[in-house]
Amino acid sequence: MLLVSNAVTLKREKSIMYSRVAITGLVASSVLTYYNLHVTSLSTGIGIYGGLFNITAFTQGFNLFILIITSAILVLTAFLPRKISINEISSPFNIISTKIYYDKNTISNRTDESFRIIEYALITLFVLCGSIFLMSTGDLISIFLAIELQSYGLYILCSLYRDSESSTGSALTYFLLGGLSSCFILLGSALLYANSGTTALDNIYIITSISDVQIKIGESSNYNYLSSLYLYQSYFYHISLIIMVVGFLFKVSAAPFHFWAPDVYDGIPTIVTTFVAIIGKISIFAFFLELVYYTEYSLFDFNWSSIFLFSSLLSLIIGSVLGLSQFRIKRLFAYSTISHVGFILLALSINTTESISAYIFYILQYSLSNLNAFILLVTIGYTFYLYVYSKEENNEKEEIFIDKANSPIQLVSQIKGYFNINPYISISLGVTLFSFVGIPPLIGFFAKQMILSAALDSGYVFMSLVAIITSVIGAVYYLNLIKQIFFFNHDYSTNPAIIKDNGYIHLTGYTSTRYNKKIVKKITFSPESIKISSSLSSIISIVTLLLVLFINMPSEWFNIVSILTLIIFKA
Repeated sequence: MLLVSNAVTLKREKSIMYSRVAITGLVASSVLTYYNLHVTSLSTGIGIYGGLFNITAFTQGFNLFILIITSAILVLTAFLPRKISINEISSPFNIISTKIYYDKNTISNRTDESFRIIEYALITLFVLCGSIFLMSTGDLISIFLAIELQSYGLYILCSLYRDSESSTGSALTYFLLGGLSSCFILLGSALLYANSGTTALDNIYIITSISDVQIKIGESSNYNYLSSLYLYQSYFYHISLIIMVVGFLFKVSAAPFHFWAPDVYDGIPTIVTTFVAIIGKISIFAFFLELVYYTEYSLFDFNWSSIFLFSSLLSLIIGSVLGLSQFRIKRLFAYSTISHVGFILLALSINTTESISAYIFYILQYSLSNLNAFILLVTIGYTFYLYVYSKEENNEKEEIFIDKANSPIQLVSQIKGYFNINPYISISLGVTLFSFVGIPPLIGFFAKQMILSAALDSGYVFMSLVAIITSVIGAVYYLNLIKQIFFFNHDYSTNPAIIKDNGYIHLTGYTSTRYNKKIVKKITFSPESIKISSSLSSIISIVTLLLVLFINMPSEWFNIVSILTLIIFKA
């Protein structure tokens, strides 16, 4: 579809058309995925390409979710961010019979770099393909190919803004450290193959099951030669899995492998940060769930999945404590993400039916909350088109901005008093931050409650206390953002250039000659007429309502989570 649109279009805004074509394809794929759910739910699943990939209702459910999230992210580049709203020419008759002719591109922001990069949608689709393959993988070979397809796309996406020094530097950091993590994944996979002689996860599952039975029979019947064959040494098997999982923990920015995330999130453009912070993690978390299921047997007291518990403890502490000293808002969100990863890994390390339900539910709400938070950051940057700093001393702040053109909102102080500029966006951001904290009745509260309940039921009292304490500590920097937005006055004034350069439009109609435009009326407008486009406001409204109104429709969410959990446990 992208190739065809490239061949037939004559428009200059090809990147906008590409994003819209990509959204159309993703929506069609979502419909196909939804109608294929009943096919895989009739059995345990379908294996394709000789067992390289497994299609189950669980993988299809996550595919549907990730397709919808990607469509929402692509809306940022599929529609222009601002519009001029004038009531006197907004009637249906005027919309059909006349055409608005406006000479300048500054209001619509057509010249912004995010609307001139035509490769964005294509690379996004490649990353999405890697994510879908990783969630459906059933073989060590397909695991490595899928994670590399996803990672290479993310590296390119981060460096796509060629004129941005900070973006290029962050992408290079991400690439070098990501290559190191891929080496760990490849080494762990090679050692696992050397120990088991197979690359299929199904075969590894069978081998560990048989090995467990052999050792138990040998001990009970005094035939220790069965266990002394050392065909499948359990400690070697666990070490191989630990080495492989370390690479994946790096890619989800879990502590102690988190050090790249704050710098990369802060350096790359906010539109790209939205994609990197969400899509790259959903697929790996879904893969973790299946990997733990395939390797649930432990031959000794030590189990490789204990690394999740250790990483969860460090992520909860580091994500909450280090976030307190941040004054750059995307770095703060990076540490917030690390803290959320700690909760997710805690649920995974427990590995019970209740904890896996909490695990899936937390991934869903984490993705929605982060999506809303980053889209709101992008939208706030677009609204500042109308304003300049009213105090001269504040102009010094612009000198420390990194790549202001692609990341307008970088400092926490920039959103001070924003409620007086746009109360609706401020309330939406406040709802999202309260959901991060876990304030009832927002969706974030129920997600944390489910994980803490599962941890206490399984005897993880210490980890539950750590999670509660770190949640309280993390609430400090969230509430600081709330204070900055709602309890201070802003330092902005209306940009005088808006009135001087963009104060009028021409309302034109067509005469008998097809291309002969005639000026019918000249209309002036005020800065208040320049508003955020309907595409952005619609996405923000829908996601915010999902966060707020969860209490009115919890059964649908919990039913979906319970079904996916039962599929995993083969109930």
